[in-house]
Amino acid sequence: MLFVYCLAIISLIYGFTKVNSFDYLGLKPKTKFSIIVPFRNEAENLPKLLNSFSKLDYPADLFEVILVDDDSEEVFSIQYSVFSIQIIKNIRFSNSPKKDAISTAMQIVKTDWIITTDADCVVHKNWLLALDNYIQLHSVSMIAGAVTYDCKNSFLHHFQQLDLASLQGATIGSFGLRKGFMCNGANFAYTKSFFQDLNGFEGNDGIASGDDVFLLQKAITQFPEKVHYLKSENNIVTTKPVNDWKSLFHQRVRWASKTGSYQSSFGKGLGLIVFGGNVGLLFVVYCLLLGLGNFYLLIFLPLAKFAVDFALINKTNVFLKNKSQFFLTSSLLYPFFSVTVALYSLFGKYEWNGRKFFK
Repeated sequence: MLFVYCLAIISLIYGFTKVNSFDYLGLKPKTKFSIIVPFRNEAENLPKLLNSFSKLDYPADLFEVILVDDDSEEVFSIQYSVFSIQIIKNIRFSNSPKKDAISTAMQIVKTDWIITTDADCVVHKNWLLALDNYIQLHSVSMIAGAVTYDCKNSFLHHFQQLDLASLQGATIGSFGLRKGFMCNGANFAYTKSFFQDLNGFEGNDGIASGDDVFLLQKAITQFPEKVHYLKSENNIVTTKPVNDWKSLFHQRVRWASKTGSYQSSFGKGLGLIVFGGNVGLLFVVYCLLLGLGNFYLLIFLPLAKFAVDFALINKTNVFLKNKSQFFLTSSLLYPFFSVTVALYSLFGKYEWNGRKFFK
């Protein structure tokens, strides 16, 4: 399994190099965007997001912001804004608050291009400009973009950063292999007409999360040529890591619980390979502790895994401009954490925005 795992990561590294960077900003902006932000109890974070919107190098009359309040316990109001913004109430009709929020906002958007992001994010000043220029130069209906963390100098934060970097690397690599199966709803754009052609979230609205990956996989299954990844330093969205291990565990369980419902056979297969690679590493540790097997082979296998992991994560960190810290310590802890998350996600429940969800 560790050998297969290494081959899979090497293929993702190759795919990563096949996705060309796009940082051209020379065209006059003309695309109109509606930015949809579902939120619940985010009064602390929303001002920072809105402030980053106010600093966008993009004409204010070419974008609107729709904040969708999902039954917040606190009131958030807008005092003044240089761009069009409104707050609406989420209309619940499924098991997924976030999908309902996006579908609710869809009823009032005034543009064809939609972008979703999260309330605890901030965006680059050229976020919309990079999207606009890419749209003008490509025939595209859906665009996935990069997300990174704003880390403090703590092991927990950098552990999350390395984990997210591996996911971002796998995302970009899969697009380079023309097997895209994953994206992040904090930086995800598509046209309203394309969303309607796909019948929105129909077919997976019983799953609490997955407003991003399930829609992406549905799109790639039906219209693969219309779905692109925008590998641009100008389009990176920055979000906040969680501040305790319990929250991190529930977040990763929520992410992992979607894997079994993937439409992408490549995504399912890669998930099994990653799980098998981490189980294999734990088995190697077990053999080393008991003095079983060939010592040199047992040393070589984890070193090979660490090497390919580092190569993919390092490539991703260079693109995201992250500082890689605690790699060795995180790599030793990650298999235990990952396997526990994967097993728990098969039958467990998780917490999300103050609510409990069952698989």
